[in-house]
Amino acid sequence: MKDAAETMKILSAYDLTKSLRGAAELAGCSHHTVARLVRARDAGQTPGSGASRPKVTDVWLPKIEEWVEASTGRIRADVVHAKLTAMGYTGSERSTRRAVAEVKAAWRAGKRRVHRPWITEPGAWLQYDFGDGPAIDGAKTVLFVAWLAWSRYRIVIALRDRTAPSVFAALDRCFRLIGGAPTYVLTDNEKTVTVSHVAGVPVRNQATVAFARHYGVEVLTCQPADPAAKGGVENAVKLAKADLVPKDTNLRDQYASFAELEAACAGFMAMVNSREHRVTRRRPDHMLAEETSALHRIP
Repeated sequence: MKDAAETMKILSAYDLTKSLRGAAELAGCSHHTVARLVRARDAGQTPGSGASRPKVTDVWLPKIEEWVEASTGRIRADVVHAKLTAMGYTGSERSTRRAVAEVKAAWRAGKRRVHRPWITEPGAWLQYDFGDGPAIDGAKTVLFVAWLAWSRYRIVIALRDRTAPSVFAALDRCFRLIGGAPTYVLTDNEKTVTVSHVAGVPVRNQATVAFARHYGVEVLTCQPADPAAKGGVENAVKLAKADLVPKDTNLRDQYASFAELEAACAGFMAMVNSREHRVTRRRPDHMLAEETSALHRIP
């Protein structure tokens, strides 16, 4: 690639001669080089800058930035490479080292991105949310929907209410269904999790704190208007409600008992977890078999 001085010399020669070959003779380069620089200038591009080629590390940069920031710039490149490889990265360690060096340089210069797409890690995140379930004998029900973020494995449990004991029982069942506990449990600012905010800092429900300590998880709440983190479980809630709640669009019969609703939830889980996910192009139940090894043991 020509430097700035050579580029200007070549373009000046072309402006003088109006000939590709004439400019090439004056500048001492190939007429193909002259043509490329002239085309770039005429297209409004920076001559000689060249087109940037995609790198194998590009899609992983948000995760590298997250780790560099969390470690205050101390994480080693070989550690990053091992963690990325476990998540499906196929690039070389040399590419990883180059990317980590660039991210660390940007971090030290204070050039951190405001928004980063969420790249999940195996065994790290389980999200849960709620949807209105069908009425049975005049009583409302609740659909507890959980989503294991890396494998996209979805769990739907029918509840009679959203009280803390019901939620804790549903989470316990989730952990046992997936074969372990994740590092983080993420949800909205439910009163079962956050009782208030003081100076913008969430005050956790003490029952939730005790539950989290017992299972060795950290319960976190979503930031407002954060589709990157909340979108997965919210879509799972919409899908569950569309299939399980009787309406004209699915022609499902009304449930005669709570046990029927529980059986329908089990059938829904078997269906959605055994079909290929449109993002990963893999079945969630197959990915769960890999993710289970990254989960923590439950008491």
